[in-house]
This record gives sequence, structure tokens and C-alpha cells, in this order.
Amino acid sequence: MTTDEYKQIYLSVPDQPGVYRFLDADGETPLYIGKAKNLRKRVSSYFTKSNHLIRIKLMVHSAHKIEWTVVDTEQDALLLENSLIKRFKPKYNVALKDDKTYPYVCIKNEPFPRVFLTRQREKDGSEYFGPYTSVGRVQIILEFIKQLFPLRNCALNLSPENIAAKKFRVCLEYHIGNCKGPCAAHQSVESYEDQIRQIRSILKGQLQPVIGYLKEQMQKAAAEFRFEDAESFRVRLERLENYQSRSTIVNPSLDNIDVFAYQENEKDVYVNFMKIANGTIIQTKTYEIEKKLEEEKEELLAFVIGEVRDEMDSNAEEIIVPFDIDYELPNVKFTVPQRGDKLKLLELADKNLTYYLQSKAILKEQNAKTPGWERVLKQLQADMKLKDLPVHIECFDNSNFQGSYPVAAMVCFKNAKPSKKDYRHFNIETVVGPDDFASMKEIVYRRYKRLLDEQQSLPNLIIIDGGKGQLSAAVESLRELDIEGKVAICGIAKRLEEIYVPGDSLPLYINKKSESLRLIQRIRDETHRFAITFHRSKRNKGTLTSELNGIKGIGQNTFEKLMQHYKSVKKIKEAPEAELVGLVGTARAHRLLNYFREQEKNNAS
Repeated sequence: MTTDEYKQIYLSVPDQPGVYRFLDADGETPLYIGKAKNLRKRVSSYFTKSNHLIRIKLMVHSAHKIEWTVVDTEQDALLLENSLIKRFKPKYNVALKDDKTYPYVCIKNEPFPRVFLTRQREKDGSEYFGPYTSVGRVQIILEFIKQLFPLRNCALNLSPENIAAKKFRVCLEYHIGNCKGPCAAHQSVESYEDQIRQIRSILKGQLQPVIGYLKEQMQKAAAEFRFEDAESFRVRLERLENYQSRSTIVNPSLDNIDVFAYQENEKDVYVNFMKIANGTIIQTKTYEIEKKLEEEKEELLAFVIGEVRDEMDSNAEEIIVPFDIDYELPNVKFTVPQRGDKLKLLELADKNLTYYLQSKAILKEQNAKTPGWERVLKQLQADMKLKDLPVHIECFDNSNFQGSYPVAAMVCFKNAKPSKKDYRHFNIETVVGPDDFASMKEIVYRRYKRLLDEQQSLPNLIIIDGGKGQLSAAVESLRELDIEGKVAICGIAKRLEEIYVPGDSLPLYINKKSESLRLIQRIRDETHRFAITFHRSKRNKGTLTSELNGIKGIGQNTFEKLMQHYKSVKKIKEAPEAELVGLVGTARAHRLLNYFREQEKNNAS
């Protein structure tokens, strides 16, 4: 859009808060979405300023239309902008570079709720706490909760009807003291819910109510001469107070505060977020943003604050920031601290951000010195938590056509490159009909039975082209060969490119843009290609054999020559006589031609 074209609509742009959209040539696709206190002033600045970056000029030049939506307040504009950016993902808008799925602690919406780690948030009424940036931290929290409160970890449907009907019996977890047996009515709903209330407080960082509760229960048990129970409460109280002493970093009276530290370079912006409750850090995360247009730091920080409040479901009443931002939220106080505990919090967030950037720089330097293949394999080793560097990877795939000509293939990658001399084809021998699971079990067994018999080295990683069913079948073979657990194995499901590992119903998350996932996909695709090629060869050979089987004088050698040269019966029929004579000789060529002529006569009659 040119300045002259904008002048025609200038007066129609309202001087009210709202969201504006620069649209592509189709008039539908947003190139850029922005918010403004005053739409007319903000939109006009794109056409009146002459010192814009090239990217801004390119965006304005590419736009064919401008649309806007008026709202009541700047906060409404921020929320609408955030919603539209997530929906349309415009080319020129900044976006968070980190698209990892972080872990949460879930309190399941069910009778006698389970408490567990998950990466998927479902809209089923369950409560989610997080996200946490470290799985290890979540596991420490869950282990701590397990020490304090015995909860069930089974997935039984503990409805009142099922418990009354005595459908369940207590398991080993009950006998070793990890569960109080609600499945068999050994624990009441009220007692269990009381535990969940304490856990909820811990996950929110509100430790004082839990400490008070445990002291009260300990004193009550001692007064009633239940000394074993009193000792149990004392031990739990001690653990909780130790946990609090490790977690409290400032004045405990500082509660429900969000802290943001900010650093930037020419290309990127980095923001560290910390959530404070009762003087304790209960959430932390570093955000990365790639600069795209001429955004001010105040605008970029406001963008991240909006993202955080949405992602973390934050309702903080105070937000600590390193500089003033022209941004207002209802019932929220923005603070730029100059001294005291709040300044210590900001300095701590900034220190975390500095360490984060230092680690990125070190990693970048190390990657520059590391060969490409080794870097990718180290990333794969880290992503899949492998004990050994996966320098030797083997991948399996099945192929059949409506159950006919079932075959399979295995490809081998060494140092992240194809090792074609180690590729193998398999004819399925023991399976009748289209049974992918049984076929996978057979070929994995045959492959590693042979390697063991020949005392050859096993791969560092086995990849199965398929989901949980094919993976389970392959694991059965490894178990029968007594090498389960000695070789890492995973399955890659085709539909969502999800990675599954044995013993975990949830898929393993690998960043969709990472080199390690691309390597797995490349190996999978190469296996699929190799399997399909072999299957087509078998199918064509079978079709050609059935077609030419009745021709007297056409033996195996002649058949193989024809197969290699023409690939199909149709092409043989269309071949010139002289070409056939040159390939298989005069007598055989005439037999073929006479056969095809007879076929045509029979079909015509």
C-alpha cells in the first residue's frame, strides 16, 4: 500500500483504542497485526515516518488493505491482538521461538483424584499446575508430595457404586504404605480430599497452611496417645519445613508477584519470568523472541507479559519490571523497584537470564567445533535420554498390498549417514494375511537372532515405523532374545509424527524443528522407500510370472531379462518385434508375440 492510497482512508481510521491488520493481496491473510491506544496515530506512523527498517517498508508495500477493530480499553486491545496472532500467525509479527510442550502437574477430575505429570492439558475439569521448565523439578515435587501424602496411582474407576460392589482389591502399593486403599473402602472420600487440599496448597507455593495443618494433626494424635500417627506427622512436618527453607529466597510476605527481566541483542529478545508466592519461586521460564519489525522494548515486554498471563493463568496483583512500560491491567500494579527485596527479585531474574545467555553462547561455540553428524547424534541422545551415542541406528518397516506379497525392510544409518551395504530385505515367512504387528515381531526377531548368532554388534537405537502396536510387537522379540533394555528402541507414529518409547503411554516430545527429529524422519522415510521398492519388485514379479507362466519356452532366465528391461506385461506387449528379438532371441520373441495375439483373439471373441 502506498502513502497516496492510505491518504484516501486516513480520515476513516478512528482515533480510538483497537487492533489493526495489514492484509495480503487476497484481502484475507494478515501480514501484520498490532494494537494501539490510538488507531489513527499508530497506523499513520507507518506512512509518515521515513526512517523505518527495510522489513517494515517491505511489509507496508506488500499490504493491499488495512482493517481495524475498535475496543473499549488498551487491555481489550491486547487480548484481541494476542488471540488474532495465535489464530493467524502473521508473517511479520514477533512470536515466541520456544515451542516446547512443558510439563504440568495434574490433579485429575475424578473420584479419589490422581496427581501426576503430564504434557497435555485437557478440558475435562482437571486442575493443572505449571508449566515447569524441567521434568526433573516436577519429579522432585511429585516425589516430595508422595512422601507427605499416600495417594493412589492406579487408573481404576473408583466410583461409589464400584467401591460398594467390592469390585477391587488392594494392591502392593497399599501393603507397602504408598496408598491407603480407597479402592477397597479403607480410606474415606473426606480423608482423601483433605490430602488433595494440602497438595493443592503446596503446588501453589502456600506452605504455611499445610505446616499449620500438620502441627495441629501431630498435637491431636499425641493428645490421643496415637504416638505412631504423631511421629508420622512430625516426620512430614520436618520434610515440609526443610523444603520451605530451601525454596524461600526473599521476604515470605511477598505473595502473588510476577517478575520479568529483559535483555536483547540485534536479532533477539530474551525475557526471564519468575512467579513468586509467599517469598518462594514456584514457576520460572525464559522466553525467546525473534525481532521482526522496529518494535520498541516496551512493546516487546508487554507482548511477553500478555503471553505469560495467558499461558500460566496468572492473576498476579503486582508485576515487577526493569523499566516503565505503557501498559495497564485492571487491578494490577506495575513496579520498577529501586531497592529492597523486590529489587533482589529482579536482580535474581536478571542473573538467571545472564546464565541462560552464557550457556547458549557456550553451546553455540561447542556446536561450531563439533562435526555436524556428531552434533545431531548428541542432540538425539539428549532428546531421547539415551545411555550411548546412537552412532548405529536401524529402522524397520512393513509393506503389503491387501495382504499379498508381504515384505519388510531394514535400513542402517551409521554416524547419521546411510550405510547401504547393511540394508536388508525380508520376505515374511510365518504370518498369513495383513498382520503388521506379527510381521514386525518376526522380522525384528530374525534380524537380531542372526546378529547374536554371528556375534555381531547390536545397534545403539532401533526405530520402528509405526505406533504403539508395532513397537510393542518389536519389544516382544527383544524380550524373547533376552536383549530387552540392552538396546534402545522407539516407534514413530505416522499421523502426528509422535515418538513412543516402551513403558510410556505418552509420546516423547521432540521439538518439531530440531535436527534430531529430522534425522529420525529421514531414517523412517528411507526405510519406507526401501520397503516400497522391494514390495513393488515382488508384486511386479508375481504379476508377470502369473501372466507369462503358461507360455511354453519362456524359462526363468528369459523371465528375468524381460522383468529387468520392461517392468510390466503391458510394456512387453507394446514392445517392437525387433527389440524383443534382440533381447531374447527370434524363437522366444515369436512365442511371446503369438501368445499375445492369441490373447487378443480370445478377448475379442
